[in-house]
Formats: sequence, C-alpha cells, structure tokens
Amino acid sequence: MDISVIVPLYNEEESLPELYSWIARVMKANNYSYEVIFVNDGSTDNSWKVIEELSNKAEEVKGIKFRRNYGKSPALYCGFKEAKGNVVITMDADLQDSPDEIPELYKMITEDGYDLVSGYKQKRYDPLSKTIPTKLFNATARKISGIHNLHDFNCGLKAYRSDVVKNIEVYGEMHRYIPYIAKNAGFDKIGEKVVHHQARKYGKSKFGLNRFFNGYLDLITLWFLNNFGKKPMHVFGFLGTIVFLIGLISAMIIGAEKLWCLSNGVPQRLVTESPYFYISLTMMMIGTQLFLAGFIGDLVSRTSQTRNDYQIEKMLRCGN
Repeated sequence: MDISVIVPLYNEEESLPELYSWIARVMKANNYSYEVIFVNDGSTDNSWKVIEELSNKAEEVKGIKFRRNYGKSPALYCGFKEAKGNVVITMDADLQDSPDEIPELYKMITEDGYDLVSGYKQKRYDPLSKTIPTKLFNATARKISGIHNLHDFNCGLKAYRSDVVKNIEVYGEMHRYIPYIAKNAGFDKIGEKVVHHQARKYGKSKFGLNRFFNGYLDLITLWFLNNFGKKPMHVFGFLGTIVFLIGLISAMIIGAEKLWCLSNGVPQRLVTESPYFYISLTMMMIGTQLFLAGFIGDLVSRTSQTRNDYQIEKMLRCGN
C-alpha cells in the first residue's frame, strides 16, 4: 500500500464527509493505493456514526473509537500501530490542512529520501492569541531540539516513512515534538514543506492557553528524558551529592568554629541558635532527598509498560 492517512478527531462530524471526499479525489488522481484511518478521540457528537457511514461506502475507510477523550498523541499512537502504508500522512480533521499537499509530501519521502517531512503554515488564518504563542513555542523547540530547519513543529500535516512511525512512541501530549522524538530515535533526515493553511470551516478551535503552557512543560520533559531518561541517577544523584556536601561542610565549619571558641575561652552562643546551622541541616536533607529521587527514578524508568494502554470501544477494518 502506498499511503496511510491518519486523521485524529474530536467532534468534527460536519467536516468528515468533505475531508474524505477530498482525500479520495487526490488519491484517485494520482493512482495511489491508500487507506484512511479516522481515530475518534471520544467525540460527543455524531462523528463515529459518520465514520461508519463512510466505511460502508468505501473500503479504504477504517476507524478506531476511544471510549473517552485521551488526546491527540494517543490517537496518533493507535493510528500509527494500524497503518499499513509505505508512507504515513497525518492531518487534522477540521479542513484546515489541505489533502492537495499529499502528492508532494509523498514524493519528498519516496524520492527525496526524507524520513519525516513537517508542514509549515507560513500564512495562517488563526487569531493572534494562537499565532503569537505558537511562534514563541517553535523558537524554543528549535533551540532545544537542535532541529533548526523547522518553523512549525506542531503542524498537524506531516509525512513519515513507515519505519519512523513503527519505531517511535508518542504518549501524553508529545505529538507536538514528533520531529524531536524521531531525531532521538535516529531518524535525522527531517525536512519541511510550506503548506496551504485554510480558515476553519466548521466548529471551533480546541486551542487554549493551557495547551501553550503544557507544551513548554512537555518540551522540558522530553529534553530531560532524552538526556537523562535512562539514567536519572546521573542528574539527581549528582545534584543531591553536591547539595549534601555543601551542607555537610557548612555544618563542620560551624562545629569547628564552636570548638575553637570553647578551647580559647571565647564566649559563643549555642550552635542551635545560629541560622546557619539550620540552613546547613536543610541542605543535607534536600541533598539526601535528591539522591533518593534519582534512585527511585532509576526504578520507575524500568516499569512503564502500560503508559500507552487505551480503552478502544470499536474498530472498523483495524486490528488484523
């Protein structure tokens, strides 16, 4: 099969028929063999019913229905597992991503040798409340990830070589950083294509400021996991040891000063009356806790087998 198109969605019943017709038209014009996997992320409208109707009319339509809303990353993870195409295309269901971009994205993967190609919505139709945070977020992501040629990490329109989606793990809300995750997995041929961005035709955006702040927290998490995820003791143990030693040396200095004063008959207040004693004691306690956090982190990092366990209610032509 040439192409798998994965469409995660939440309450997009109005746009689905038009989106599929558009995708099918592009595929037929280019003689691609394909499948379209709609992942219904706990929608409360009639999205699943629409997907079932589309599946009855076209065997290329497949579907996955979550029992509740998990988020975009789980939807992509399950879609990636089911994808059978040599090239995997992801796009949003709101018609803001154009299926007309698929042939060029496919060519960049199959002919130009890219592992992953990310869309770049150079001209956007989003409000300033979304575009300004997006620019700040992308600038930070470029700096931390080292992928300097990407302008839009979170663009829903992306193309992947099949090996990429089968060898990366997307969980939580890490879909924003799939290029970074792919790079960490050894897929470093990452390109970008300027794509057309359309104004939303139906419904309303699910973007909120909380997603912007969560994006930064996720980026910090991914950076830490990439650098220290397999060895948390290296960072927590190191910091704990340094803080503990500073506290210990400070306490020893306070004790030595007290002994010198006693041996020379110099009046000196009780050690427990000095604020520096309690500061030193606190640093030793914090250092010990950091060290233990590193040890526990080492144990936890080996027991994360169910973090991608999602409740799937129904499947259409999937799971074979």
